[in-house]
Amino acid sequence: MTKTLLIGMPTQQPYNGRPEYLVGAAYCHAIEAVGGVPLLIPLSDEPWVLDRFYGMLDGLFLCGGGDIAAHYYGDIDSGALTFVDEPRDRVELQLTRRALRDRMPVFGICRGIQTLNVAAGGTLYQDIPTDFSEALDHRASTGKPHGHVAHIVRVEGDSQLSHILGNAGRNEAMSVGVNTFHHQAVRDVAPGFRVNAWAPDGVVEGIEWGKSDGAYALGVQWHPERMVPLREDMVRLFARFVEACGSG
Repeated sequence: MTKTLLIGMPTQQPYNGRPEYLVGAAYCHAIEAVGGVPLLIPLSDEPWVLDRFYGMLDGLFLCGGGDIAAHYYGDIDSGALTFVDEPRDRVELQLTRRALRDRMPVFGICRGIQTLNVAAGGTLYQDIPTDFSEALDHRASTGKPHGHVAHIVRVEGDSQLSHILGNAGRNEAMSVGVNTFHHQAVRDVAPGFRVNAWAPDGVVEGIEWGKSDGAYALGVQWHPERMVPLREDMVRLFARFVEACGSG
């Protein structure tokens, strides 16, 4: 009998301040489409609650959302941060650090790549328009159809990301069309990680665990879950993650 793979998804609080925990349905659907079972994790203050959830997981999935509080990466709020959810920061960073320590597979999207980088010791640009004078509009997909391609990213040919997206067996770089919804990005890449994708303006679009020790940790800055119904390469991002969750 095939094992049911439980994929932990920390929730978020709604931007309107209502006392609720939320996760975007598209993330759940994308995981379900490749055979994983989403397990939504509340932002509990009780360590024993989080321990119980963590003990059930085969993998950790970090969704998109608002900004991470600047003090978590040794910075001061510049005034550009929006929708900071510190209970979410605390829970996600705690679970991500534990997963990285235990070699549990981790996959992060948009805010999730930023959480992954901060949890491992990296830093962020708080606001791309402020920090990049000639930056692309990295919120250009807002309000557009799910399959909207805002710009191309250059994916390093020798990276795991490149192989997942269909460049297996070749080491040349590839170009991939992506959507974009963010105003923050990876700045200093965390120790042990490597950049695997860049936007044309130099903004980091992907990172992955860079050591050949069998660990799986990968993040992308775009939103592949919104493109899953239309793009087989985006489906493979979720399929490879769930496959890694089942190989432990």
